[in-house]
Amino acid sequence: MKFSIKLGLWFFICILIIETASMLYLHNNVVDSLVNEELNSLQARGNSHRDVLEISFHNDTLQHISLMEAQTDTDVIITKFNGDILESSIMVDAGIQSMLHKKLNDVARNGYIIQPDWKKQNYIATVSPYDDGTGNQGYVYMLKSNNHIQAFITKLNHHFLLAIFLIFFFLLVTIYLLLKVLTKPLISMKEATKKLSSGDFSVSLPVKSKDEIGELSHSIQLLANDLNYLKKERNEFLACISHELRTPLTYIKGYANIGRRKTLEESERMKYLDIIYEESEYVQQLLQELFDLAKIDQNMFTIQREEVNIKDFLTSIYEKARPVFHNQGSKIQFICSTDRVVEIDPRRFEQVILNLLDNVLKYSPANTTTTIKAQNLNNEIFISIQDQGKGIPSEDLPHIFNRLYRVDKSRSRLTGGFGLGLAIVKEIVEAHSGEITVESTVGVGTCFTIRLKEIDDEDSTFS
Repeated sequence: MKFSIKLGLWFFICILIIETASMLYLHNNVVDSLVNEELNSLQARGNSHRDVLEISFHNDTLQHISLMEAQTDTDVIITKFNGDILESSIMVDAGIQSMLHKKLNDVARNGYIIQPDWKKQNYIATVSPYDDGTGNQGYVYMLKSNNHIQAFITKLNHHFLLAIFLIFFFLLVTIYLLLKVLTKPLISMKEATKKLSSGDFSVSLPVKSKDEIGELSHSIQLLANDLNYLKKERNEFLACISHELRTPLTYIKGYANIGRRKTLEESERMKYLDIIYEESEYVQQLLQELFDLAKIDQNMFTIQREEVNIKDFLTSIYEKARPVFHNQGSKIQFICSTDRVVEIDPRRFEQVILNLLDNVLKYSPANTTTTIKAQNLNNEIFISIQDQGKGIPSEDLPHIFNRLYRVDKSRSRLTGGFGLGLAIVKEIVEAHSGEITVESTVGVGTCFTIRLKEIDDEDSTFS
């Protein structure tokens, strides 16, 4: 059974129960009110005749009362205490006789209702005692046929049935329209999820409300957008990796074929073998970075923290990097105003610093100075690497930590790089509960800043 049918049935049953209970309660109350009103009116009319008799008790009065009631839908019977009938506006049948001969004890001045059952009896009736003070005593019986009440109740039932029919009609129309309004976005979301499951992420779900359904629609749209983005990223990733692997493999294959020639001199053969070795190193580096990213994505990237003196740690890296910068004709300097002991993974964090310095070497010209600076501010360590390179355009800054993103779109083999290094750097820093930011000005230089928070855990796994 579809959700819309279930929801419609649920609404219908609930409202049906409520409406039925309300209608029954209202009908019973209307009927009871009507009967009580008729009985009270009948009793008041009997009391009024009683008052007239007590003022002027003679035959003319009796006949006048009888004649007056004969012109209405009520009837009167005036009797003595012993049950003898003095005057009546109707023919007294056996049923009325039995009512007149009921024993009445201590009837109050205002009288009372002696026959209220309008369903089983032909009449409703009241009795009022009279006493004119001269020995004339008895009862004034007021009767009213149930035909009038039954006719009114029949008409009332017709009205109630019409009202129930109209209520059910509008109820069904309302439920139908309500289900259309409620299920239309659900059906759209169902179709959207079908498209998502089939690999089609071009989903458009307009959010027309701010309720739970609107929030669900918004969430599905965000999911579709993210999946579409990931699909494009995956395609671009595969294209980029294919491109990065194709060039070195072409070199390796080409120079290997040349190196296999028997007529080739040994010196030439060694030259080609060196090229093959360099290209294989290039492929190995790419595969290593891809392997690191794969471990990060699979939550297998572990950080083994140790207590490390930040000054000694950075000094060792500085000593390793200084000859490389010197060979390129550049300078590197190290400024450290703290020797605080921090908990980091030395091997992973060295990978971060060397990766950033490698970027400096690729994009900074000769005769420039690179500065490694460390300082302690507000119980946090800030490590910055400032270069005097060509800088990064402002439109590229938000994307430089994205995988396979390269500022140099030409992918020159002179500058190298795969667009993976900064993505790995960011993951490693964040695995240390740290943060890396970048500031750059074209033609002036770039500054990467790493902020390390105080960490108490001795061993942590990236997740």
